[in-house]
Amino acid sequence: MSKQRESIISAGIDIGTSTTKLIISRLSLLNVAGISHVPRIEIVDKEILYQSPVYRTPLLDETTINTSEVEQIIQHEYDRANILPHMIETGAVIITGEAATKNNASEMVHYLSKEAGEFLVATAGPDLEGIIAAKGSGVFAKSKGNRLVRANVDIGGGTANIAVYKNEILLGTCTLHVGGRLIEFDHHVIKSISPPVRSMLKQEGIRLQIGDSHNHPHIDKVLNMLLGTLSRTLTNELQEKDRPLILGHKPDWRLPIDVVTFSGGVSECMYQLETIESKASYNDIGILLAAKIQQSSIYEKFIVEAPMETVRATVLGAGTQTTEISGATIEIDPSKLPLKNIPIIKHDFHEQIENGISTLEKTFQQARRIYDTAYVENNFALSLTNIPLVKFNDIQRIANEIKRLMNERNHPDLPIILVVESDLAKVLGQSLIAIGVQQPVISIDQIHVDTGDYIDIGKALKTDVVPVIVKTLTFHSSEQ
Repeated sequence: MSKQRESIISAGIDIGTSTTKLIISRLSLLNVAGISHVPRIEIVDKEILYQSPVYRTPLLDETTINTSEVEQIIQHEYDRANILPHMIETGAVIITGEAATKNNASEMVHYLSKEAGEFLVATAGPDLEGIIAAKGSGVFAKSKGNRLVRANVDIGGGTANIAVYKNEILLGTCTLHVGGRLIEFDHHVIKSISPPVRSMLKQEGIRLQIGDSHNHPHIDKVLNMLLGTLSRTLTNELQEKDRPLILGHKPDWRLPIDVVTFSGGVSECMYQLETIESKASYNDIGILLAAKIQQSSIYEKFIVEAPMETVRATVLGAGTQTTEISGATIEIDPSKLPLKNIPIIKHDFHEQIENGISTLEKTFQQARRIYDTAYVENNFALSLTNIPLVKFNDIQRIANEIKRLMNERNHPDLPIILVVESDLAKVLGQSLIAIGVQQPVISIDQIHVDTGDYIDIGKALKTDVVPVIVKTLTFHSSEQ
């Protein structure tokens, strides 16, 4: 008997500092396991059904997104695509850049996730946005299997989000106030100057103000300052004068970068890979910044590669779903299942127990920056990979370090969720319980996930295994 395919409709909505866009896809599912094996459903094909034009993100004022206009845009595009909300079975609503800092950002995204279909919801902070963009631009995939250190620099309207990878391992992130909308124009005069740029101008003693001509010579000085901070970030040589343009933490990667790829709206001005007819109009410094980058010494210091995607790198499809069944060697608290939309942070032991334990804290700090904010009660799952052959004493050491770090979370009472690629989930989970952790423990095995993925963990089956949905944001390549 031939295997039957099933398809689901997914949607992606990206609300950024400058632009808002939507895409509808059809994902084809197939059970790829043999007849006598446990079913394994994988996405075997994806088809882009509809791409919206790129809209200017509507704002009520500098601190508030115009929710009603965003809703109208989405409804209009659903109508054009002949799609009803109940037809959408999976997907992503992502809010990025400075749009994520607006007063009503979180409220709006959660509302849209309910009204526009069954969505994976992610209000992307700067670190997560950099990770997502690196996957969309192709940098994450290109990093596999070679020794080159690759940086994806996603430059939108308000920020440049940098994610650095080597062999699909995230080495670090950094976000800068570098973007196309930091200075905006109206009728050939300056309409707005962003607070970070105003701070930089004051620091440098440069006078530039609203009402000045769009040809004012000091605009070029601003561009040089933005580019200087970006270049020094990539070489890890930031100076005190760069502080006004740093959003959050400084670069936290240690290895020197070999290859740089630019994505985002500013890179669209560089490469013009976007093929849709209707584009948002830009009355800002984006085009000037793109030209300045192309003429800069960055091209001398690094190998610069074009992205697979520019303005659509952050999110162009919806969630890919891969249903997996965890192994039988698991430790779970049934009262806490099912769990939905749990983000992943990956920790690689590299077959070295001492280094693996000693670097756990760095992974945790990264996870806290990305997912565990003080004002949102979000949990995350720790993925443990490439653990070497270990003794029981080593398992206890891992458990003790996990216990210590989990207690430092902003919300330490949330369940401890572990995803272990090898068959150590049960013994590690039981070790945590034995040393007296106060939290419920969910420890599952034989699941492959990456940082930036999300998982759903279903209720335990009669065979003492649990179904797991791995959701990875999918992206559409310009080459398809």
